[in-house]
Amino acid sequence: MKRTTYLTLLPPEEARARWFKDLDAAAFTLGEEQAPLTKALRRVLSRPVAALRSSPAFHGAAMDGIAVHAEDTFSASARKPLRLKIGAEAHWINTGRPLPQGCNAVVMMEHVHLECVQGPHAEEQWAVIEKAAFPWQHVRKMGEDMVATEIILPPGTSLGPYDLGALAAGGVLDVPVFRRPWVSIIPSGSEIVPLAEAREEDLRAGRALPEFNSLIFSAMIAEAGGEAAVLPVVPDEPAAIRDAVAAALETADLVILNAGSSAGSHDFTAHVLEGMGTVTAHGVAVMPGKPTVLAVAGGKPVIGVPGYPVSAGIAMEEFVLPLLALWQRRCPPEREKIRAVPCNPLPSRPGMEERLRVKLGCVGDTVVAVPLARGAGAVTSLSRADGIVRIPRDSEGCNAGEPVEVELLRPHAALAGALLAIGSHDNTLDLLDSLLRKAHPQFRLTSAHVGSLGGLMALKRGQCHLAGSHLLDPASGVYNRKAIEDNLDEPVVLLRLVDREQGLLTAPGNPLGIAGIEDLARPGVRFVNRQRGSGTRVLLDYRLERLGLAPGRISGYCDEEYTHMNVAAAVLSGRADAGLAVRAAANALGLPFIPVGVEEYDLVIPRRFFAGDAVQALLEVIRGAAFRQAVERMGGYGTEKTGQIVWEYAGKRAGLS
Repeated sequence: MKRTTYLTLLPPEEARARWFKDLDAAAFTLGEEQAPLTKALRRVLSRPVAALRSSPAFHGAAMDGIAVHAEDTFSASARKPLRLKIGAEAHWINTGRPLPQGCNAVVMMEHVHLECVQGPHAEEQWAVIEKAAFPWQHVRKMGEDMVATEIILPPGTSLGPYDLGALAAGGVLDVPVFRRPWVSIIPSGSEIVPLAEAREEDLRAGRALPEFNSLIFSAMIAEAGGEAAVLPVVPDEPAAIRDAVAAALETADLVILNAGSSAGSHDFTAHVLEGMGTVTAHGVAVMPGKPTVLAVAGGKPVIGVPGYPVSAGIAMEEFVLPLLALWQRRCPPEREKIRAVPCNPLPSRPGMEERLRVKLGCVGDTVVAVPLARGAGAVTSLSRADGIVRIPRDSEGCNAGEPVEVELLRPHAALAGALLAIGSHDNTLDLLDSLLRKAHPQFRLTSAHVGSLGGLMALKRGQCHLAGSHLLDPASGVYNRKAIEDNLDEPVVLLRLVDREQGLLTAPGNPLGIAGIEDLARPGVRFVNRQRGSGTRVLLDYRLERLGLAPGRISGYCDEEYTHMNVAAAVLSGRADAGLAVRAAANALGLPFIPVGVEEYDLVIPRRFFAGDAVQALLEVIRGAAFRQAVERMGGYGTEKTGQIVWEYAGKRAGLS
């Protein structure tokens, strides 16, 4: 089949409206069923539910004390206390118990003085009160909470724990709920294999891709009140796709066909669905998520969802979740929104609405947004993200420091305990975050990797709490101090995190016999570099200069990655023959390592944040035995000075310390 261009490219809201219209989605009814309260959590009411009994069903005491007829107490005062005989004019009562006949008020135990008097036949108890009771004082009146026949909850309510309690109080033990929408998920692609069948050798060789989007879809559908069924993987063959969709339509309310929806020569979804019904849209103006196909076949909705997980997730949020909500007659939940300031420019291509994933941190009174990887296949950009920034289709993006609206993926309160670290990447930062959360659950370390110099610039702009740095001063051979003096104005503390071994990573077995930096200039050696401003790049340039090697002689000098692990992955995949990274990255992926030198990796912390609870909690973890031991097990790190303040900078105004 020949390669085609997108048939349409509609804004997502317009595409959704057209699809719903073609489906006549608002008129669709799921039907209802009865669910016992014990199994009704998060089910959606299909009809209003009325109380079968009043709650309370009687007049009951709201306090411990004595039950009285209020009008009998009107003469009571401090100057003339009133004596009431227990068992005749007053009755002991506990909270929740029904009022005795003729009583309409309760006097609290604390306001009752008890007198015991010997009567003609037995000891008598008298309650002495100094203040009159008013009618229905400290009484829960019958029907105070709800009255029989009164509507407790409206249709469209997704039942939560308190809703279940209200229904139980009203005597409702079974509730009418919408039948769960049945959603069939069809993974497609000749290279796709189920997770349980994915073999490591096939994955490494590119012969197979593990199918996990259906796991994400199923969870999203369950949260939206639906029931998902994952069907067998279908190969890239039009007939097989057609048969799978036709079979799914026999029982499902909605069919999701994953992958095969773009404009490539082996993406058959749109063509197959055209032959089975109506294609409402092939392509929507949102990134990621552009290749989405919306169709109607056999009177039922079918959606072709892109294969990349981030694109697929956006398609699910834009089209599937609103449809499930509409069928259940409820409003889809809206995310909380806040204003944040991007630490970097957020460029975007006009004509396409873009969804950017960001990390967030509260620095002073400002919420700072750090953009994550934009790749549609980077599922970790969703799992690590704190929020989503929507860039309108008529915009070219926004500038650094220009406030933007962010949809929160985590509770707002979680941002208050987030320490935002921007700067050089190191694997120990992720370890540090894990140990910090374990020891102090109210705090977390959120890191973004922009290189050492980028981290110092973020500190200067007030956009983070600390920065990881390992910038070597070629003139003195000292790490970080010169860069801090040149770039920062405010007082900071330089805290040693680790000493770490940098070196060359090579392909397994080191087939090219690379022995040192000078070998990078040999013909046929492909190198992968770190980005400008990173400490590793500075170290490389320093070594090249001492060897008298021009960067232009190295093939791949301009091929950049932002983390040590990405450098290691590039070498392992065969994209490069060598890269410069820490030993821990080589150990993690089993690559040969040729030492180049030991460097100092420090945390730069402004003095104004240093005494804060979050930073002090972080210091406690850094200086603890668990962190040191875990770091040493990673290999290639020294911890002799870990946690020590190695230098303090007083700032430009106060002079240098």
